[in-house]
This record gives sequence, structure tokens and C-alpha cells, in this order.
Amino acid sequence: MEPLTQNVKLKTKNSVLVVFTRSAAQTRSWGRKLGKLLRGGEIIGLSGELGTGKTCFARGLAEGLGVGKEAWIRSPSFTVINEYDGRLPVYHIDLYRIDTPNGIEELNLRDYLFSDGVSVIEWFERLPPGEVDEFLRVSMAHTKGNERELTFESCGDRYEKILRVLGERNQRGAARKANVAGTTG
Repeated sequence: MEPLTQNVKLKTKNSVLVVFTRSAAQTRSWGRKLGKLLRGGEIIGLSGELGTGKTCFARGLAEGLGVGKEAWIRSPSFTVINEYDGRLPVYHIDLYRIDTPNGIEELNLRDYLFSDGVSVIEWFERLPPGEVDEFLRVSMAHTKGNERELTFESCGDRYEKILRVLGERNQRGAARKANVAGTTG
């Protein structure tokens, strides 16, 4: 199945943060960290081949948004849109099986994308160009073994700020780990 578009065009790419994870738990943790920073109305676009961790990341993001552990966060490949209640509504959207512009239009995506909730979209590259102007894209790729490369790209001021805070918290966490390792060695 060919994607509707080769990729969603970024109007401006303000910042990029690249991290590597070595397990599903670490990928999920990055989703949780991001979810804790969101305030409502955000669009998070997930891109990557099958098996790169998009749904795993979405689980963590939902946890960070306060979706309870009893919720079964699963890929909406067949339902296309799953809704979850947390401190904000979470709209988990999967465009993998949508292969026509009419299919996208029939979903009434704008009702989700421009709401007060958080839209997390797997196969974001299938969203028609120009559908959204501002978003945070998280591209995922296999590297070696269980390792994944997560590339966060901001598009828009709101996402620039989110990415800056996410990067700062990552640096502080790495510095704390280095200090602990230095005192125990």
C-alpha cells in the first residue's frame, strides 16, 4: 500500500532532539516524559516502519497524560481511532489502513486535531499535506538489536518550547546519572 504522501512538509523545523532507546520500556518512558509536558490541543505525529515502537511510545504518552493502567492502549489499526480519558482526552489515531483522501475526510479528523485533547497519530506521513501547520513529529527507526533511534522534530513555537523542556530534562537526568556513577565508582 503506497502512502498518500511521501511525507508531511514541515513549514519550519525549529528544533531536533535525537535519542536512542535500548528497550520497549525506554521507548515507553520517552512517551511518558512527553505526555507529562502536554497541556491540550497538541498534535503528536509518529512515523516509522512496522515494529519501531510507535504504539509502545503512544502507551507511554497516554500514561504521561494520566490514562489509567487499566486502559488497554493498543494500536488502532482496525478501529482507526481510540479515545482514552486522562487528565486530558487522548485521541490515538492510526492512518496505516487509510489509503485515499476520501478515507481521511470520512474520519472527521479535524474534530480531533483541533480539540482540547491530545492527538497522537501513527503513520503521520499519510496525513495530507497542509492538514496541520504545527505539530511535533517523532520519527522512529531500528538501529541495531532492540535499539531504536527517536528523532523529535518541532514545527511551531508551542512545540519548540515542549522540545526544549524535554531536552533540558534529558540533560539534567543524564547529569544526575553521571554524578551517581561518579560517586559509586
